[in-house]
Amino acid sequence: MERDKCVNREINMKDCPCTYPCSKKGVCCECIRYHLKRGELPACAFPSEVEKTYDRTFERFVEIYSKN
Repeated sequence: MERDKCVNREINMKDCPCTYPCSKKGVCCECIRYHLKRGELPACAFPSEVEKTYDRTFERFVEIYSKN
């Protein structure tokens, strides 16, 4: 799929918390695929203060959400 043809891109952009300048921004299916291949989760899985560190590892995710 071409990024400019994603029917949900504008809607997704309103909710995308990613601060990294990325060509996949707003095209969630491509973003998720990209990050999973790298052993990461996308920005939307993290609180904003953690997202800004770009540490999107599964380990960081577990560390954050296992503190309850």
